[in-house]
Amino acid sequence: MPLKIEVLDTGVIYRNAKPYLRAVQAMHPCLMVVSATEIIATFDLGQGAESLDYHTALARSRDGGKSWTQEGPILPATPGSYSTHTVRTALLSDGTILGIKALYVRHDPEEGILNRDNLGLVPTELSLVTSADLGRTWTAPRPIQSPLASPAWEVSHPPLELAGGRLALPLATWRGWDGLLPCGEQAVMLLSEDGGQTWPSFSRTFDGRASGLIHWEQCVIAWGPGLLAVAWQYDPGAQKTRPSVYALGQGFPPLFGPAQPTGLLAETCELLALDRVRLLAIYRRTDQPGLWATIARLEGQAWVNETSAPLWQGSVSRMVGGQKGADELSGLKFGSPSVKRLADGSVLVAFWCHEDGICNIRWIKVGVG
Repeated sequence: MPLKIEVLDTGVIYRNAKPYLRAVQAMHPCLMVVSATEIIATFDLGQGAESLDYHTALARSRDGGKSWTQEGPILPATPGSYSTHTVRTALLSDGTILGIKALYVRHDPEEGILNRDNLGLVPTELSLVTSADLGRTWTAPRPIQSPLASPAWEVSHPPLELAGGRLALPLATWRGWDGLLPCGEQAVMLLSEDGGQTWPSFSRTFDGRASGLIHWEQCVIAWGPGLLAVAWQYDPGAQKTRPSVYALGQGFPPLFGPAQPTGLLAETCELLALDRVRLLAIYRRTDQPGLWATIARLEGQAWVNETSAPLWQGSVSRMVGGQKGADELSGLKFGSPSVKRLADGSVLVAFWCHEDGICNIRWIKVGVG
């Protein structure tokens, strides 16, 4: 019997309360469920998607997500610099919050972080930050020495805790400001066996080196004895999104098989395992407006989509090649869902969305059953 998808409730984690006074847009949330009552969300704030005041902030709920208290930026701005940052966060099993920080090294205040002509990115410095008190205080950033050289990086997904206390950082290579990418297009996971002190190895989840295809916003989750990765596949030549793909990984370092089709016309897809064979996918749909949910069944190498339903049907937003890729990317109107199971069995989804001229962080409580 196929499972059903039902929207149970919705609300807002962050909305600029005084748009007549200041321009503040919110994007890219990460949810962390501490208990049945306490939930933490981090997200990015700024005047725009590439503005000079772009940074990561934190909000906290003490009533299971119904209401939220804003606690402000988690890290100070880099003094004497135009550089801006984003931090993706995850709650580890020992209660520590681990964040991967991407510092965008900017030298020209009249330019964004994306090169409009070639989809290049300013240099990106990676580092780790941690909080031992559930986000109230944070350590200074600790630089990451990557085993793979890339002129820039996409940091779109939180760190991942693997079996045995190992850690993984899902990333994707990105061409430099000059448009060059000597290492080629690839989505990877940096790997650590010493709690994040060193990152001596990596696994390749999706390989676009030969095809030139980009695999953006990959999501990696535990699946059976291994891992399951899904990614938004983008063709930079045609400047269009292709259907999403997935790959299965086994062992350590994880070895991933070839990319396989999901059948989802999706961007920014996030996964949640429901049981041993079913999973929930939340994504920005490209053939219809809105944020959608799909229940899929994965048995062996066979991905079967069972049930789909809209969760939020606001702005139409997708990359279809109508403009330059960098302009379409910066002009997106919603996405980047974060998905967590709650103690009552329901699913909490946070995502950013453009409503009434403002980018908010919205939550939706979803029933699956």
